Amino acid sequence: MGALLLCLVICTQVLIVGTVAGGGAAPRPPAMYVFGSSILDVGNNNYLPGAAVGRANRRYNGIDFPGSIPTGRFSNGYNIADYVAKNMGFACSPPAYLSLASSCGATPLANGINYASGGAGILDSTNAGNTIPLSKQVQYFGATKAKMVAAVGPRKANALISRSIFLFGIGNNDMYVFAGAERAQNRSAADQRRDAAALYASLISNYSATVTELYSMGARKLAIINFAAGFNAILRSRLAGLAAELSGLVYSLADSFGFTRDVLADPRASGYTDVADACCGSGRLGGEAECFPNSTLCANRDQHVFWDRAHLTQRTAFLIAKAFYNGPAKYTTPINFTQLAQSS
Repeated sequence: MGALLLCLVICTQVLIVGTVAGGGAAPRPPAMYVFGSSILDVGNNNYLPGAAVGRANRRYNGIDFPGSIPTGRFSNGYNIADYVAKNMGFACSPPAYLSLASSCGATPLANGINYASGGAGILDSTNAGNTIPLSKQVQYFGATKAKMVAAVGPRKANALISRSIFLFGIGNNDMYVFAGAERAQNRSAADQRRDAAALYASLISNYSATVTELYSMGARKLAIINFAAGFNAILRSRLAGLAAELSGLVYSLADSFGFTRDVLADPRASGYTDVADACCGSGRLGGEAECFPNSTLCANRDQHVFWDRAHLTQRTAFLIAKAFYNGPAKYTTPINFTQLAQSS
């Protein structure tokens, strides 16, 4: 019941912030399915067992969410998934998959589902045991589709899925874990380059397998947020290859790295006064600990790029989603999220 009430709150408030978020009058896709890490997680990690699981279900997380509720979003309010959903025309961000499984097990055919998990990676080994890896998120979608088929039949289910948006934001944790391991082993520069090449090859292989598997289940429209300059070029090339191989596959690759780089280069142009300090944290630049109830909290959150040591503020999420939906062409390729939503 709590999860359902929370979804109602989100639906209402996203409608309200819609007047602020802007966006065009593009036809709304029938549903949105979300896969990724903490930048898109809307509460799945709240339901994972274990003390080592990364969670955002405590204050000050959610301080700017309606009612100052810590929903499990790693943010002071809404995150990128919420604003992409709003820009796509949804009144409500897709709910966390595990929140549904813990309540009535319903499958919301109208809006979709969010499978993203804080700490998740493209590789199963990334933060293993403390998150929902991408492979498991895809399995959860398979279970969702089975329920859809049981409810409306295969033809209607496949038609809905083929017109729905599949939003991805994952890969950052694989790189964080890799970088930490390289530092711990004190690898030489040459060894690090070889290791990075091997990592990228593994990530691309797993990403390709994921896209192919979801394609086999009916996915056709992919909105993909990337993170690192070196990996982005490889991913761009592979997606172009997959689109040529898989008939009907359409995608928009969004450059989060490039957007953040531009904001940091000229913060005042985007209304920021602080691009270094985390808004909630402790120690140097607020980045030496997570956002805890006893952390130092900034007052001017809309003027900060970073919420905590690893995540963005609500306002930054809003600006990113806006840029990807219908912003400058340099942030999305080969089409933007608007064109993706309108594609047939």
